[in-house]
Amino acid sequence: MNNDKNTEDAAPSQTGERIAKALARAGVGSRRDVERMIGEGRISLDGKTLETPAVLVTSLKGIKVDGETIGDVRETKLWRLHKRRGTLTTHKDPMGRQTVFDNLPKHMGRVIAVGRLDMNTEGLLLLTNDGELARWLELPSTALLRRYRVRVHGRVDEKALSKLADGVTIDGVHYGAIEAKLERQTGANAWLTVAIREGKNREVRRVMEHLGLDVNRLIRTNYGPFSLGTLPLEGAAAVPDKQLRDSLSGFFEEATGSVAAPIKKHDPSKWAKPKIDKKPKPGAKRRRKSRIEDKDAPKPGLRKPRGKTSDTKGRPDAKPANKGPRGKGGKGSNK
Repeated sequence: MNNDKNTEDAAPSQTGERIAKALARAGVGSRRDVERMIGEGRISLDGKTLETPAVLVTSLKGIKVDGETIGDVRETKLWRLHKRRGTLTTHKDPMGRQTVFDNLPKHMGRVIAVGRLDMNTEGLLLLTNDGELARWLELPSTALLRRYRVRVHGRVDEKALSKLADGVTIDGVHYGAIEAKLERQTGANAWLTVAIREGKNREVRRVMEHLGLDVNRLIRTNYGPFSLGTLPLEGAAAVPDKQLRDSLSGFFEEATGSVAAPIKKHDPSKWAKPKIDKKPKPGAKRRRKSRIEDKDAPKPGLRKPRGKTSDTKGRPDAKPANKGPRGKGGKGSNK
């Protein structure tokens, strides 16, 4: 294990990489979270509590967080979670309140949240096992759109909403362009759709309060290319690998890998292909096939052409018997 206190954020090499980056990739938290945890004395290396994040490592061997060994790091994954109102976006709460991580399926392993939702905010929350991905999704430079449905108490001024497109400064804090539209006003309450890109702390609530509106329900429906959809309350669903890499190609193209989990090359041709459903759709007409295929048979709705005909074996049909001329002495005589 190399504990060289080189402050450079080096790529994986013989000298290793900073422990904050390695643990971020392992899903312990973001780099900033790991540095804070080191400052709190929660991370140890080879039995010694770390006092500085300026430590280079070549693997996760010997590293413990809160006394627990870091397990094997899996490939980068992302999950959608339908957060319930009244839960906290934190791993542990000193007051024992319920968190979004309490009832997650065990197969998900160690995951962290992409950003945070207030205790009383519900809806879409993204979870990942890759702290570097979480950081990339949160960066203002990535500028992913977060969309919300907001119920407010008060009379909505649509002109004031439209002015939010130019941004607004509240108590010295500037908020960038905000898309806000009125869905409907019902008595003293109204529903709005609000879209932001910065995701600053309590941004939607503070902007609504600035407009004289009291938020009594806040639901996040979209985060970048991912949507809440019909995900049940407190349900979690993994984003398929192909969708993940197609939607976040910018991240995977820039990713440099880590000693915790080197980048793996992916062959899209090996991804599962959608099954073709050959069953007839309800209401579709079914055309029965003839048991005996006859190339010379007339098509439905068409008469058989006049002239020479043949039997099924291709031989000319027998000529009809000559009944003779009608008239005197003939068999056809009416006499």
